[in-house]
Amino acid sequence: MADKHVVRFEPVGIEIEVDERQTVLRAAAEQGIMLMHGCKEGQCASCKSFVLDGDDIELDRYSTFALPDYEKEEGFTLLCRAHVYEDVTIELLNYDEEMIRSGLPIQQAVAEVVAIRPVTHDLRHLVLRLVEPREIKFFPGQYVDIVVPGSAASRSFSMANTSSRGSGELEFVIKVYPDGLFSHFLDARLAVGDRLELTGPFGVFTLRDSEADLVFVGGGAGMAPILSLLRSMAERGLRRRATFYYGARTRRDLCFEDELRALERTLPGFRYVPALSEPAEGDGWTGETGLITDVVKRHESDLSRAHAYLCGPPPMVEAAMPLLTALGVAGKHIYYDKFTTTGTTEVGGQTR
Repeated sequence: MADKHVVRFEPVGIEIEVDERQTVLRAAAEQGIMLMHGCKEGQCASCKSFVLDGDDIELDRYSTFALPDYEKEEGFTLLCRAHVYEDVTIELLNYDEEMIRSGLPIQQAVAEVVAIRPVTHDLRHLVLRLVEPREIKFFPGQYVDIVVPGSAASRSFSMANTSSRGSGELEFVIKVYPDGLFSHFLDARLAVGDRLELTGPFGVFTLRDSEADLVFVGGGAGMAPILSLLRSMAERGLRRRATFYYGARTRRDLCFEDELRALERTLPGFRYVPALSEPAEGDGWTGETGLITDVVKRHESDLSRAHAYLCGPPPMVEAAMPLLTALGVAGKHIYYDKFTTTGTTEVGGQTR
């Protein structure tokens, strides 16, 4: 049995015990501490922190884009890759005091496939029904890890629904990649009635209590967590002004159009603004065109009182963040998930 060590987080004054076999991030999640993170693969730097005391720390494989060698030498680390072999004190550089102590228990579950529906040519709406346990509590916007059948690997997917209470169901919107470890299996072999193992919930892409306006910017499978947040707003009767900018290439890449238009009628002050970057001649498109960041720039001039939620491919997220900052959104109020794939070694804001 591996030894355990105490990890103290400053400036919040929280202490946890971490098994040497666990990463610091995973141990915190299991103890209900919601630390800021993105990919859990050492790729995005969302969990980058500074080691104040202790140096017996080893890192699993990570990208030097997320943690350059010179930063590692200065004392920075990635919590999603870090294993500690002595008591350490870590300074959190990116944290949310409102969320940090509000974590839900991590659960392992088995779920049965109820439906696999194509919602575009390369997006699938996967519906699972929990078998054991019958319910997993999660916050809208969070995700679970799903084990890829026949392998030891898992991939992370955001829930599109708001709760498994009553129905016992979890909904996902998953982009299919030709060499995607899970998504190819989903498209080629997974069938109704099959069972999947999953663990969760994880993630901090959740709606903060505030009266601030909301700007959602999404693309591709980034539809899932944003749809979850919007559905939650409708269920709770929230009246915050909100705009959802969704970028796609052509009209056939748009999905959940009817529901989003219905939410415009349900949610006071909500607008859905889709944009096509490469509209086809036969699309008959009369809406917004161009990159979604350009559309946001045309529509918005002052977002100093807004919170922003970004979810989609890394180029979109990386282009949107400085734009939103320039439009006045405070950095601490920009929340994001970014999705990437590198074929069979899919990685990203949530691994696919």
